Amino acid sequence: MASNEETDCPVVQESMDDQESLHPKDRLLALLDRVEAEVEYLRSETMRLEERKDSVFTALDSLRNSDLLRELHETDRDDIEKYMERVSTRCLTIEILVRTVRSSQQEEALHQVNRLIDSLVVSFKSDPSTTKAKCQSYIASCSEQPEVPGDKVFENVLLGCTIDDQKKVKKRLQGLYNYLDSDGKFSALQVD
Repeated sequence: MASNEETDCPVVQESMDDQESLHPKDRLLALLDRVEAEVEYLRSETMRLEERKDSVFTALDSLRNSDLLRELHETDRDDIEKYMERVSTRCLTIEILVRTVRSSQQEEALHQVNRLIDSLVVSFKSDPSTTKAKCQSYIASCSEQPEVPGDKVFENVLLGCTIDDQKKVKKRLQGLYNYLDSDGKFSALQVD
């Protein structure tokens, strides 16, 4: 697929060499396949940008809860908090959206998965070691070759979600586990 130099928009161009002998329907199908491939590329790039935006918010949350911030004098802490708020507000101006089409059953499954993950966050303060182990079992439920046994209840609910949602849940759980494994403290800041 070529692109128009002035607008940087994709332009469908038919290659005359190999397309002349094809039936018009087959030629159109070949062109549509190329357009569909471009759509999938755009979706994956947009999801990648969405993940980068999420990592910025995760980094800001880590900074807000860091020991470094608590060690500052009040005036310095206020300055840093205002700076963090400005960056957060600026990041909120970025809208990235890839719609995932879901059936009502898939919506309900995603809601249940989110509820289970949210319960991990809540239980962390009262029982960190059990929460980390539970998070690992959730991650194992998302993996083809898990290192630890998976959680069957979580896995059954997760299987009701779309493939896109399953991938996002796995990444979310891995990020959550990294946070839990650092005992909920600021660790190395990684913003891609």
